[in-house]
Amino acid sequence: MKLTGFYGQAVTQYFHLEHQPSSLITRSLRNAEIAVTEVRDDTPVEGPSGEMDLQDAYVVSLKLCDYPNAVRWERGKPAAKTDIRAGATHLYDMKKNPRFIINKPLHHLHFYLPRSALDGIAEQAGAPRVGELPSQLGVGHDDPVIRHIGGGILQALRRPAETNRLFIDYTMLAFTAHVAQTYGGLRTIRTLARGGLAPWQAKQACESLNADLGGTLSLQQVAAEFGLSVSHFSRAFRISTGLPPHQWLLRQRVKAAQQLMSVRDLPLAEIAISAGFANQSHMTKVFAALVGVSPATWRREVLGVRDSVARSSG
Repeated sequence: MKLTGFYGQAVTQYFHLEHQPSSLITRSLRNAEIAVTEVRDDTPVEGPSGEMDLQDAYVVSLKLCDYPNAVRWERGKPAAKTDIRAGATHLYDMKKNPRFIINKPLHHLHFYLPRSALDGIAEQAGAPRVGELPSQLGVGHDDPVIRHIGGGILQALRRPAETNRLFIDYTMLAFTAHVAQTYGGLRTIRTLARGGLAPWQAKQACESLNADLGGTLSLQQVAAEFGLSVSHFSRAFRISTGLPPHQWLLRQRVKAAQQLMSVRDLPLAEIAISAGFANQSHMTKVFAALVGVSPATWRREVLGVRDSVARSSG
């Protein structure tokens, strides 16, 4: 059976996987669903990959392992064998029904990018519709930006409980803009606003995000409060606060945790949940990265200073 999209059951059937891999999906661009899936199979079922319905979409694939002597074909016509290298980025046009022979372990990160997403990013940038992306079989690109984005996405896929909605939306938006500019020739023709949000907008946006420390709000929902596109809001918010929305939210969680830790008897596990973290381990990792010490060490030091001041005053 042919399937559209390139995540979930479609990816499972295409690669003949035993279990459906996890995916991250964002709908931050109007009428577009962008997804990313990690595919790894150390003992694959050998044979040709599956087929999918022809669709106006691309798969941008970050290769995470070598795949020598890859046998591939498009529109039923074979292409020359190629050696695929780990770290390379390959683009596949789903209108051409790309397929390959599965005959060795594979490990890829696949971004599903429909034409509607490319059109959406061009519209938000005030630019013409981007052309066809280069998708010659076997041609890999040395793309450090995709590798960097892929590294962050892999962590999010493997720890979904620790990943907030804002991070997924922001990262996938950055990915789409990068692909459109690097491979689609996107050129902005409208002068983008250089300023940040109006003071009242920044205040309201921060209040909305602060009221949702768990990170369930999407960028689209917050941007819609001001009638702004996701791209415009993200850029303006960063100008106004100095941070992207998802990073600003992480710092607010840490501040909330610090306030709660001033209560000596409150367990750290309870504080983590109250401050919007997935669990105590998640809070410890983020807290240590931003503050420089673990929550337990920070609380011990702060309460120690407070007790010392109290004894001196007494």
